Amino acid sequence: MIGKNLSELRRRKGLSLSELSDRSGISKSYLSNIERDVHKNPSIQILEKISDVLDVDLKALLINGHSTEKVLHDKELYEFAAELKKTGIKKDNIQEYKQLIDFIKWQNEIVKTNK
Repeated sequence: MIGKNLSELRRRKGLSLSELSDRSGISKSYLSNIERDVHKNPSIQILEKISDVLDVDLKALLINGHSTEKVLHDKELYEFAAELKKTGIKKDNIQEYKQLIDFIKWQNEIVKTNK
């Protein structure tokens, strides 16, 4: 499970085992063993180093049996929500901003069709 997720996430990032090894400080052979499920239970410290380099939540490595896509999207969504919060946008105002975004999309479509 962890091995498959690691392999999938590493490839999505466009990293080779050597690059992941260099950036994480974990030997290439150990990473390979994790991916091939030879080492099925790496330490949390190892997993944290890997998740830091891959820029994913630790859960993305641990999620059972499903694609890691949802976890990646959840992390992006949480980061986006944190950015909104920093700018002072409150949850109560989201519907108003959605209407504004829909209006902008509509305007962009009109511009595209008139070209």
